[in-house]
Amino acid sequence: MMNRENIVVLDFGGQYSHLITRRIRDLSVYAELLPYDTPSHEIELLNPSGIILTGGPSSVYDDNSPKPDSKIFDLNIPILGICYGLQIIVDAMGGSINRTNKREYGKANLSILSDQKLFHGIDSTTDVWMSHGDKINSVPKGFEKIGSSTNSNISAIADKRKNIYISIYIYDVKK
Repeated sequence: MMNRENIVVLDFGGQYSHLITRRIRDLSVYAELLPYDTPSHEIELLNPSGIILTGGPSSVYDDNSPKPDSKIFDLNIPILGICYGLQIIVDAMGGSINRTNKREYGKANLSILSDQKLFHGIDSTTDVWMSHGDKINSVPKGFEKIGSSTNSNISAIADKRKNIYISIYIYDVKK
């Protein structure tokens, strides 16, 4: 059997989950959209090249907020968290999330602060789409801030050792 690159997208109910999956497929990479609570052993059997945790309407500090199998963080597979996916990773890794005073929705300008794989080929400032009411209050140990905006001082963080990248924004992939 041919070993092909593939991405697992865990769906937390965000409005862009299907779009993210389709955009990955448009790049000739197989992507499979799975429920957020798919067991880690099932994900491991798919031998993904990476995992994406999507956005969603919840906040990690809400009662009964959806959470993935925590063992996905032990699979040694690169992980990208977007919006709610950011919250999940920050919370799981020991950082903290707070509700913001002002819910943000729409176009924003992201300043890229570090040369990371996540931002390869993207200008040091770029327009992004935001839709959130929460922000990172404290960065987990081992992570560094790699992006900021006017309204979100910590907009993107990374742990290079664990190959985990997270961002509060959805990036415009059209060039």
